[in-house]
Amino acid sequence: MGLLDGKVALVSGAGPGLGRAVARALGREGATVVVAARDEARVGALADELAAAGATALGLRLDVTDPASCRAAVDEVVDRFRRLDVLVNNAFDDGDHRRFLDADLDRWRRTMEVNLFGTLQLTQAAAAPMVEQGDGRIVMVNSMSAVRPEARFGAYAASKAALAAVTKVLAVELGRHGIRVNGVHPGYIWGDKVAAYFEHLARRRGIHPDEQYEQVAAEAALGYLPTADEIAGTVVYLASDLARPVTGQAIGVNAGHWFQGF
Repeated sequence: MGLLDGKVALVSGAGPGLGRAVARALGREGATVVVAARDEARVGALADELAAAGATALGLRLDVTDPASCRAAVDEVVDRFRRLDVLVNNAFDDGDHRRFLDADLDRWRRTMEVNLFGTLQLTQAAAAPMVEQGDGRIVMVNSMSAVRPEARFGAYAASKAALAAVTKVLAVELGRHGIRVNGVHPGYIWGDKVAAYFEHLARRRGIHPDEQYEQVAAEAALGYLPTADEIAGTVVYLASDLARPVTGQAIGVNAGHWFQGF
């Protein structure tokens, strides 16, 4: 028996990294998993991987900035599987990495179109069948940038902070329909991308990459940086009935790198 037996889940932005880890974790717990992103070949390959591991899976092309694409994806899920229980909003744009004085604010708008409005468009489409069912779980993949911004991440931080606020609004408005809305806030997710970034920082500082890792990890209460697979476990929890009384929450999944406020 899995925690998500009989549930149907849709994961946006399901390419490599956290999206893949979340999809795999949902599948292991018995969910039917629909993986969606703009790269149709990539999500098709991921769906095949999930199926090979024993899950029922489907890959769909999805552009969250296109309302018609959002509606079409949700309609396809409901047509095939007769329901939609879980939405994991993982699609994102990481911004322009420029300081504000040098930034093109049209580029900030593009980041906002994906991280805020794109997420809301898909959520609005997915909420309709959840309202009919009288139950649903929506998980926003947020970021430490929403509460711990750094220079050059202004566009990304602004979009994620807005998403954190909207998560609470949706929890209030959708709660009467039995829909729970929560956010997970990773910090650094240890994997190839962060390892390459730490190597870059280490070269600039003239230190070994291991030392770079150790210095950052030492800031965390648990003394290490979590992997995507570990973070995916919290998404499974929020998607399951174990989190039945949990809504409107921002859960830090960062090994104690920082703590959310009360």
